[in-house]
Amino acid sequence: MKRWLHIFVLILMLPGRVLAMAVDSETLPDPAMEARAREIMHGLRCLVCQNQSIESSDAPLAGDLRRIVRERVAAGETDDQVRAHLVARFGDWVLMRPPLRLSTLALWGGPPLLLLTGGLMLWVNLRRRQQMAPEAPADLTPQERARIDQLTGRE
Repeated sequence: MKRWLHIFVLILMLPGRVLAMAVDSETLPDPAMEARAREIMHGLRCLVCQNQSIESSDAPLAGDLRRIVRERVAAGETDDQVRAHLVARFGDWVLMRPPLRLSTLALWGGPPLLLLTGGLMLWVNLRRRQQMAPEAPADLTPQERARIDQLTGRE
């Protein structure tokens, strides 16, 4: 039974894996060059989708970028030269992992800084709540206890 469940899950996942890659009508004739081009595409951000690589994006601009990558790989450029061409044209934003520079410091430092600030604010808030928590009530005096008994009818 478990085996059939595994097969069923794999069958359900298969279309998702197939659809995750954009299909191009044109590919490089050399499989090694095509694999290299796809590796480069995997590291380039779709400027329309933003959190998707151009390798898996269906946006028309991503298709144009894939064509540029293939043309440059076919022309004999190295991976770094292809990336440098696209960075010169679109900026560091086109890279899925932009380099650490002064201009990209916010990209790299922003998330940890926000996380640290949020944690600090939570800690300060919890400390304030602890300090402002009401103290435990003191024991009632015999007069107060008698008055409560009188008001509640437990005399």
